[in-house]
Amino acid sequence: MPAICRGCLSLYTTPPARCPRCHSGHVIAHPELFELTIAHIDCDSFYASVEKRDNPELASKPVIVGGGDRGVVTTCCYVARISGVKSAMPMHHARRLCPDAVIVPPRMAHYAQVSQQIREKMTQLTPLIEPLSLDEAFLDLRGTARLHDAPPALLMARLAREIERDIGVTASVGLSHNKFLAKIASDLDKPRGYSVVGRADTEDFLRDKPVGLLWGVGAATKSALAGAGVRRLADIRKMGRDAMMRRFGAHGMRLWQLACGEDARQVTPNSAVKSVSNETTFSRDLSDREALLARLWHLAEKTADRMKAKDLAGRVVTLKLKRSDFSSITRQRQLTEASQLADTLFHVGQDLFDRLPAPTSYRLIGIGYSDLVVANGHDPVGDLLDPDAAKRAALERARDSIRAKFGADAIRTGRGAAIGRDAPDKTTQTDQG
Repeated sequence: MPAICRGCLSLYTTPPARCPRCHSGHVIAHPELFELTIAHIDCDSFYASVEKRDNPELASKPVIVGGGDRGVVTTCCYVARISGVKSAMPMHHARRLCPDAVIVPPRMAHYAQVSQQIREKMTQLTPLIEPLSLDEAFLDLRGTARLHDAPPALLMARLAREIERDIGVTASVGLSHNKFLAKIASDLDKPRGYSVVGRADTEDFLRDKPVGLLWGVGAATKSALAGAGVRRLADIRKMGRDAMMRRFGAHGMRLWQLACGEDARQVTPNSAVKSVSNETTFSRDLSDREALLARLWHLAEKTADRMKAKDLAGRVVTLKLKRSDFSSITRQRQLTEASQLADTLFHVGQDLFDRLPAPTSYRLIGIGYSDLVVANGHDPVGDLLDPDAAKRAALERARDSIRAKFGADAIRTGRGAAIGRDAPDKTTQTDQG
């Protein structure tokens, strides 16, 4: 059985209990170890790890990356997780669970720079890289053994070691024969994990796993499956493909395939962005219409700036709100022509907002474009319902020109200038593929 020592990267045909060369106990062994070519690498508590790297005084302390009592946990280190803190948990809850935690505000631009350093190391192995976020990616390593004179399993072990040595953060690796299984494997032995799922052991590996492990299975789907007596992946296989399709349609077919360990998706570099959005969690609940619309305009401008930078236009506008009880409202509208303008985004979002039921208090508002296409350079020309659209589009392009020449703060609108008089909000931007 082939084996690799993660300590010194020595290769073995018979796995030793401990590496005879470096005496490390971190030996990976699997019958298909040198045959598998699809990998998923995931940095361990990436944002928190970067903060600990940059500030050694935090090394042994529980660290939570997030901000304010109204926001949520962006991520946390493993010390904080022992207390029950989790990503996306409300900050006030995380503080109660871990009162000794050091709270660090996120530095997204800095994390992006560190992520780029890691990405450069990946590109030295293969051009077939599909990033999922700043801290994780799929790699297709077919054909790399001849190029690098080493099997993909060794290349991934070397990559994880170099990331820790040169960049100062740790990573976990999953290696398998498809993306679905590789991603599951990378989460099995965190931190500093390395797990392998081969073709021969796929069925045994998946048999007792819960249905919540599958992509696309949220609370509603989980409840519907439970109603059909399906709680584990073995139940899906037992139910059979045809029965799953009759009961759950095309989604049932997809769930059956994943439960059988089948995933034909390719590792796709530079997958197209499907939506661009920004949202803000308020420092305190807001119910005043003008205050909410001021935030909406600010978010529309930020979203439009990224759309213009990517030369994209959207055909659907989505408005998102979250009430004080954390329940969400989402409204969408199809545009008659694609746009990338803040003006279009704001006015459609405003109309969607004004059609909601009687005013209530909100803790979050967000706005974004989806159904994206390459921008064609044409702005709205206006119609009987909105005769001033062309004039506002021209003014926005003029503002863009002034800001490009003299800086982002060279010109601000009345609504945008209103932001900042209250306690700071937490803003998140998302580009989804």
